[in-house]
Amino acid sequence: MAWYAYCIGEKQAFPELARHRKPIPMVSVLGVSGNQVFLYPASDLAVVVSEHNSHESLSQKAGVDHARVIADCFQHSTVLPFRFGTVFLDDEALRRSIRSNQRQFLGNIDKLRGKAEMHLKIFVDDGCGHDLERLPRAEGVGREYLTTLRENATRIRERQTRARTVSFQMHRLFAPLDEEVSCRLLENGKMVLDIAHLIDRKCVERYQNKFASTIISMRECHLQLSGPWPPYHFVHRLTRSSHAQAAAPEAAPVISARVLEPVLI
Repeated sequence: MAWYAYCIGEKQAFPELARHRKPIPMVSVLGVSGNQVFLYPASDLAVVVSEHNSHESLSQKAGVDHARVIADCFQHSTVLPFRFGTVFLDDEALRRSIRSNQRQFLGNIDKLRGKAEMHLKIFVDDGCGHDLERLPRAEGVGREYLTTLRENATRIRERQTRARTVSFQMHRLFAPLDEEVSCRLLENGKMVLDIAHLIDRKCVERYQNKFASTIISMRECHLQLSGPWPPYHFVHRLTRSSHAQAAAPEAAPVISARVLEPVLI
């Protein structure tokens, strides 16, 4: 039987697993394709899964269902989300993956215990978005072309400086435990900063209050807030760091699953 995987949690967070060694259904929780969700015990961990038909395609709605199940489990336990579409081909593949990565999983859970992710989206109008596309054609190389290149380079530096300034301001205001920041340019000439902040779950209300006051003080930007979420970005960082530090003398064992570890959706 193939298993569709949502996340890994702490076994102790699910008292119903105390007397069971086989998968047990989570009451009133349905996953991808409306399938019953199960808690699959694996040593000190619980893998959240549902049965999967390998011939069934995964729709956009399946992605929403995937995130919903993880969010539900996050109410009970620290979780390490699997990437959307992770499937273990059978019980042995699932157990072998958990067994071979157990130390890493337990370490990541310990680092993320009691923490949540808040997501800030900040739209900044830098006033020079469309001008960057106005380059002369290559056959027109000359003073005008070089002048345009210099102007574009200057505007890019100004945009980067603006993005760093806003990012630093957000870090100073919210004082997160950790953060992930990305910046991109929209077609309308605005920059958008996507900022993920890792915070203590007990500080969510304080964070939301700080956001409410920040909206008032930063009228030149449009801010959006969502969360608290499972720490998707920071699971990805921990997994990436672990792989970078590993120097195994031989290849890792191949298992019958599409993904070996929880990573960012």
